[in-house]
Amino acid sequence: MEVTTTGRFRVYRSPRDGDELLLLELPEERVDWADPAVETDADDAYSPTYVPQTGYNGDLAERVSALEPGNEIEATLTWDDGDPHFADVSVRDRTRFRFVGAATGLFEAARETWHATGDGEAIGSRVTYGTDGDPNAVLYVFAKQPGARDLFDEFGDGVVPVDPLLDRLDDETDVPDAPREVFVLRPLDEEFVLVAIALDRDGLFARTMRDTYC
Repeated sequence: MEVTTTGRFRVYRSPRDGDELLLLELPEERVDWADPAVETDADDAYSPTYVPQTGYNGDLAERVSALEPGNEIEATLTWDDGDPHFADVSVRDRTRFRFVGAATGLFEAARETWHATGDGEAIGSRVTYGTDGDPNAVLYVFAKQPGARDLFDEFGDGVVPVDPLLDRLDDETDVPDAPREVFVLRPLDEEFVLVAIALDRDGLFARTMRDTYC
Protein backbone atom coordinates (compact mmCIF):
# COMPACT_ATOMS: atom_id res chain seq x y z
CA MET A 1 0.00 0.00 0.00
CA GLU A 2 1.36 3.42 -0.98
CA VAL A 3 1.02 6.39 1.39
CA THR A 4 2.05 9.98 0.60
CA THR A 5 3.14 12.59 3.15
CA THR A 6 4.30 16.19 2.73
CA GLY A 7 6.30 18.30 5.17
CA ARG A 8 9.28 20.51 5.95
CA PHE A 9 12.54 18.75 6.71
CA ARG A 10 16.17 19.48 7.55
CA VAL A 11 18.64 17.42 5.52
CA TYR A 12 21.43 15.47 7.23
CA ARG A 13 23.92 12.99 5.89
CA SER A 14 22.78 9.56 6.99
CA PRO A 15 24.96 7.95 9.70
CA ARG A 16 24.07 4.54 8.28
CA ASP A 17 25.80 2.79 5.42
CA GLY A 18 24.36 3.33 1.97
CA ASP A 19 23.46 6.17 -0.37
CA GLU A 20 20.70 7.85 1.59
CA LEU A 21 19.80 11.05 3.42
CA LEU A 22 18.49 11.53 6.93
CA LEU A 23 15.55 13.93 7.08
CA LEU A 24 14.42 15.49 10.36
CA GLU A 25 10.84 16.72 10.17
CA LEU A 26 10.61 20.30 11.40
CA PRO A 27 7.95 21.14 14.01
CA GLU A 28 5.41 23.88 13.46
CA GLU A 29 6.39 25.57 16.74
CA ARG A 30 9.90 26.32 17.97
CA VAL A 31 11.55 23.77 20.25
CA ASP A 32 14.49 25.01 22.32
CA TRP A 33 16.28 22.06 23.88
CA ALA A 34 19.19 24.39 24.78
CA ASP A 35 17.06 26.35 27.26
CA PRO A 36 16.98 24.48 30.60
CA ALA A 37 13.86 26.43 31.60
CA VAL A 38 11.87 24.90 28.75
CA GLU A 39 10.70 21.31 28.96
CA THR A 40 10.84 19.74 25.49
CA ASP A 41 11.13 16.36 23.86
CA ALA A 42 13.31 16.85 20.79
CA ASP A 43 12.91 13.20 19.81
CA ASP A 44 9.19 13.71 19.29
CA ALA A 45 9.56 17.15 17.69
CA TYR A 46 12.16 16.14 15.09
CA SER A 47 11.15 12.71 13.84
CA PRO A 48 13.78 11.08 11.56
CA THR A 49 13.23 9.48 8.16
CA TYR A 50 15.88 7.80 6.01
CA VAL A 51 15.33 8.36 2.29
CA PRO A 52 17.40 7.06 -0.66
CA GLN A 53 19.26 9.76 -2.62
CA THR A 54 19.45 7.68 -5.81
CA GLY A 55 16.98 5.79 -7.97
CA TYR A 56 15.10 8.78 -9.39
CA ASN A 57 14.69 10.04 -12.94
CA GLY A 58 14.88 13.33 -14.79
CA ASP A 59 14.53 16.64 -12.97
CA LEU A 60 13.70 14.98 -9.65
CA ALA A 61 16.96 13.03 -9.78
CA GLU A 62 18.91 16.27 -10.27
CA ARG A 63 17.15 18.03 -7.42
CA VAL A 64 17.63 15.14 -5.00
CA SER A 65 21.29 14.65 -5.88
CA ALA A 66 21.94 18.38 -5.32
CA LEU A 67 20.64 18.35 -1.73
CA GLU A 68 23.27 19.27 0.88
CA PRO A 69 23.34 18.61 4.63
CA GLY A 70 21.74 21.60 6.29
CA ASN A 71 19.28 22.44 3.52
CA GLU A 72 15.72 23.04 4.64
CA ILE A 73 13.37 21.40 2.15
CA GLU A 74 9.71 20.99 1.36
CA ALA A 75 9.27 17.37 0.32
CA THR A 76 6.60 14.92 -0.64
CA LEU A 77 7.46 11.34 0.30
CA THR A 78 5.80 8.20 -0.95
CA TRP A 79 5.81 5.17 1.32
CA ASP A 80 5.60 1.84 -0.45
CA ASP A 81 5.48 -1.11 1.97
CA GLY A 82 7.22 1.03 4.60
CA ASP A 83 10.04 2.29 2.36
CA PRO A 84 10.03 6.09 1.71
CA HIS A 85 11.14 7.76 -1.53
CA PHE A 86 11.03 11.33 -2.78
CA ALA A 87 8.01 12.12 -4.97
CA ASP A 88 8.86 15.83 -5.05
CA VAL A 89 11.32 18.17 -3.33
CA SER A 90 12.18 21.86 -3.30
CA VAL A 91 14.80 23.75 -1.28
CA ARG A 92 13.38 26.42 1.02
CA ASP A 93 16.68 27.44 2.64
CA ARG A 94 20.24 26.77 1.38
CA THR A 95 21.76 26.67 4.88
CA ARG A 96 24.63 24.16 4.94
CA PHE A 97 26.15 22.03 7.72
CA ARG A 98 29.81 21.06 8.00
CA PHE A 99 31.25 18.71 10.62
CA VAL A 100 34.96 18.63 11.52
CA GLY A 101 35.81 15.84 13.93
CA ALA A 102 39.45 16.64 14.65
CA ALA A 103 39.91 20.42 14.66
CA THR A 104 43.17 22.02 15.77
CA GLY A 105 44.30 25.62 16.12
CA LEU A 106 40.92 26.86 17.31
CA PHE A 107 40.43 30.62 16.90
CA GLU A 108 40.60 32.92 19.90
CA ALA A 109 36.93 33.98 19.97
CA ALA A 110 35.86 30.36 20.44
CA ARG A 111 38.26 29.84 23.35
CA GLU A 112 37.18 33.12 24.93
CA THR A 113 33.55 32.03 24.72
CA TRP A 114 34.39 28.85 26.60
CA HIS A 115 36.45 30.66 29.26
CA ALA A 116 33.60 33.13 29.80
CA THR A 117 31.14 30.31 30.47
CA GLY A 118 30.27 30.14 34.15
CA ASP A 119 31.33 27.26 36.36
CA GLY A 120 28.88 24.40 36.10
CA GLU A 121 27.24 25.78 32.95
CA ALA A 122 27.13 23.40 30.00
CA ILE A 123 26.51 26.00 27.28
CA GLY A 124 28.10 29.34 26.45
CA SER A 125 27.44 31.68 23.53
CA ARG A 126 28.45 34.96 21.97
CA VAL A 127 27.93 36.99 18.81
CA THR A 128 31.04 37.84 16.80
CA TYR A 129 31.54 40.87 14.58
CA GLY A 130 33.48 41.66 11.42
CA THR A 131 35.87 44.55 10.90
CA ASP A 132 32.92 46.66 9.75
CA GLY A 133 31.23 46.24 13.13
CA ASP A 134 28.37 44.14 11.79
CA PRO A 135 27.58 40.72 13.33
CA ASN A 136 28.91 37.85 11.24
CA ALA A 137 28.44 34.73 13.37
CA VAL A 138 27.05 33.24 16.56
CA LEU A 139 29.24 30.85 18.55
CA TYR A 140 28.00 28.16 20.92
CA VAL A 141 30.30 26.08 23.10
CA PHE A 142 29.08 22.88 24.72
CA ALA A 143 30.94 21.05 27.45
CA LYS A 144 32.12 17.63 26.31
CA GLN A 145 29.97 14.97 27.92
CA PRO A 146 31.39 12.39 30.34
CA GLY A 147 31.33 8.69 29.58
CA ALA A 148 30.34 7.24 26.24
CA ARG A 149 28.17 10.14 25.07
CA ASP A 150 29.71 12.09 22.16
CA LEU A 151 27.92 15.38 21.57
CA PHE A 152 29.74 15.96 18.27
CA ASP A 153 28.38 12.69 16.87
CA GLU A 154 24.91 13.50 18.20
CA PHE A 155 24.91 16.78 16.28
CA GLY A 156 26.08 15.01 13.14
CA ASP A 157 23.53 12.20 13.42
CA GLY A 158 20.63 14.56 14.15
CA VAL A 159 20.14 13.12 17.64
CA VAL A 160 20.67 16.69 18.87
CA PRO A 161 19.01 18.91 16.23
CA VAL A 162 20.74 22.11 15.12
CA ASP A 163 17.48 23.91 14.32
CA PRO A 164 16.85 25.34 17.81
CA LEU A 165 20.21 27.12 17.55
CA LEU A 166 19.27 28.50 14.14
CA ASP A 167 15.95 29.68 15.60
CA ARG A 168 17.82 31.58 18.31
CA LEU A 169 19.40 33.82 15.68
CA ASP A 170 16.08 35.65 15.44
CA ASP A 171 16.47 36.61 19.10
CA GLU A 172 20.21 37.34 19.16
CA THR A 173 20.78 39.20 15.86
CA ASP A 174 18.84 41.39 13.47
CA VAL A 175 20.65 40.05 10.38
CA PRO A 176 18.28 39.18 7.52
CA ASP A 177 17.45 35.51 7.14
CA ALA A 178 20.18 34.68 4.63
CA PRO A 179 21.33 31.08 4.09
CA ARG A 180 23.62 30.20 7.01
CA GLU A 181 26.62 27.92 7.23
CA VAL A 182 26.93 25.88 10.40
CA PHE A 183 30.33 24.52 11.45
CA VAL A 184 30.34 21.87 14.18
CA LEU A 185 33.88 21.28 15.42
CA ARG A 186 35.33 18.79 17.89
CA PRO A 187 38.60 20.45 18.98
CA LEU A 188 41.32 17.97 19.86
CA ASP A 189 42.86 20.12 22.57
CA GLU A 190 39.77 21.70 24.17
CA GLU A 191 37.08 20.52 26.59
CA PHE A 192 34.14 21.64 24.49
CA VAL A 193 32.36 21.15 21.18
CA LEU A 194 31.95 24.29 19.08
CA VAL A 195 28.97 25.20 16.93
CA ALA A 196 29.78 28.28 14.85
CA ILE A 197 26.90 29.64 12.76
CA ALA A 198 27.99 31.99 9.99
CA LEU A 199 25.15 34.42 9.35
CA ASP A 200 25.84 34.34 5.61
CA ARG A 201 27.22 31.18 3.96
CA ASP A 202 28.77 33.36 1.24
CA GLY A 203 30.32 35.83 3.69
CA LEU A 204 33.92 36.24 4.86
CA PHE A 205 33.47 34.40 8.16
CA ALA A 206 32.13 31.30 6.41
CA ARG A 207 34.87 31.40 3.76
CA THR A 208 37.55 31.72 6.45
CA MET A 209 36.12 28.78 8.40
CA ARG A 210 36.04 26.60 5.28
CA ASP A 211 39.61 27.54 4.34
CA THR A 212 40.88 26.91 7.87
CA TYR A 213 39.08 23.76 8.99
CA CYS A 214 37.38 22.02 6.06
